[in-house]
Amino acid sequence: MKRVVGVVAGVGMLVVAVGVPPQAMAHVRQDLVWGACEGAGAGRGSASAAPAVECATLRVPLDYRRPDRTVGIALNRIKGRTPRSGNHLGVLLVNPGGPGASGRDLAKYVAAALPGGLADRFDVIGFDPRGVGESTPALRCVDPGEYYAPPRPDYVPKTAQEEAVLVGRAREYAEACERRWSWFLPHLTTENSARDMDMIRAALGEPRISYLGYSYGTYLGAVYATLFPRRVKRLVLDSVVDPRGIWYASNLKQNAYFDRRHRDFLAWTARHNRVYRLGATTKAASFAWYATRERLRTRPAGGVVGPSEFDDLYTVGGYSDMIWPELARAFSAYVRRGDTAPLLAAYRKHAKNDAATENGYAVYLATECADAPWPRDWNRWRTDTAAIHARAPFLAWQNAWYNAPCAFWPGRGGVPVRIRQDRALPGALLIQSRRDAATPYPGALELRRILTRSRLVVEGGGDHGVALFEGNRCVDGHLAAYLRDGTLPGRAGRTGAGVDARCAAGPGPQPATQAERIPMTADLGR
Repeated sequence: MKRVVGVVAGVGMLVVAVGVPPQAMAHVRQDLVWGACEGAGAGRGSASAAPAVECATLRVPLDYRRPDRTVGIALNRIKGRTPRSGNHLGVLLVNPGGPGASGRDLAKYVAAALPGGLADRFDVIGFDPRGVGESTPALRCVDPGEYYAPPRPDYVPKTAQEEAVLVGRAREYAEACERRWSWFLPHLTTENSARDMDMIRAALGEPRISYLGYSYGTYLGAVYATLFPRRVKRLVLDSVVDPRGIWYASNLKQNAYFDRRHRDFLAWTARHNRVYRLGATTKAASFAWYATRERLRTRPAGGVVGPSEFDDLYTVGGYSDMIWPELARAFSAYVRRGDTAPLLAAYRKHAKNDAATENGYAVYLATECADAPWPRDWNRWRTDTAAIHARAPFLAWQNAWYNAPCAFWPGRGGVPVRIRQDRALPGALLIQSRRDAATPYPGALELRRILTRSRLVVEGGGDHGVALFEGNRCVDGHLAAYLRDGTLPGRAGRTGAGVDARCAAGPGPQPATQAERIPMTADLGR
């Protein structure tokens, strides 16, 4: 059964915040039509009695200074059971990060996972940001079957010729995006996505919204809170992006933390050497890993997993240690028995690229390349990457090539929004794991310093994305208290800077069972 909600977009704050001429937005008014979902927005939460998911499309201006041309934002909604006349808490808008990730599956997950009856009291709203997923148009620049065909060139070039091939791929990707989307690319910015969020708020008829963002979603949330501080009811930012160095410097900083997290994985396999037989020390396990990677240059596993695919797969382990047993088993089976099947299965499950991957990648690049200036001289990229690779080799070149199209992107990039604490902005809840690789811990400390009314909860593990995903009662307890009535942890110290509350890490992953131990029957790579 469809429900039509008629609203007037609340453009007053938008005009003040972003400098849009009032006359340019005066006409904005639309009805939001909710109905049955198709594709990624369909389905229910994990509980059988979960309320149905509804979907809608919101038209937003392509260019907020010339709002006559619009693009579509795909939304879904899981309504709370509590009536509006009761103790309903309003709207909780969610975003999983990226940039380039769809938020509609996250909305279903959050609606099912919110603790303490909160799911009944919120309408959880997911959205695909402009260019993403079911939003229209969806950004796609190349044929994913051709571009991602494995095995791809090794991320770590050994010769000038190998480097030239990789530079050529980056340049060709940027040019393909420009050929197809030159009219769209300048408008795929974090600032415009934040404006779109306020259009969603207005279309829902809400004077204020609550927001839960992970990873890049923390930066998007911080930009929204800076532009529209009076529109924020609750603000939860989990796995915090450092607002300094957007985006080139931030990506360089990631490299050392991913390298450390990879060494955490290798140390874990060494502690469980009786199971995996990869070496009893981190140094020995590291030798096995890099020797395997080198072997895959000339003998890709199954003709599919070369060194770049190997890197992609084991980078997943930098986001969550719950995948470590699966990764260790695949690694060990290949090293000890020459068995490629577990490695191929893990790659297809966790790292294989498809059309959705390419869409997310295109939006990732479009957003980060447009948000801020990037070096245009490839010599700068080479020098910076080589220096980091010398001391932290796990991700340095992989990360460089992932972002390299920004060196050739049309346009020079804009000026990032300067994140700040407005007196009208309520206290935010920041959540961070101590050894997070994708959004390193110092970034959370920096945002805690900038948002002076915020509070920072630190969990002692290393996973990326903590609240609702780890079952950590301490973290989820702080989240529930804050969403319920705005309760934040007490302020830390006299200055209020730093960590306000600490939560212990979970028990971590367990190795394979005794029956799954890998026998010592083969030499490396046979």
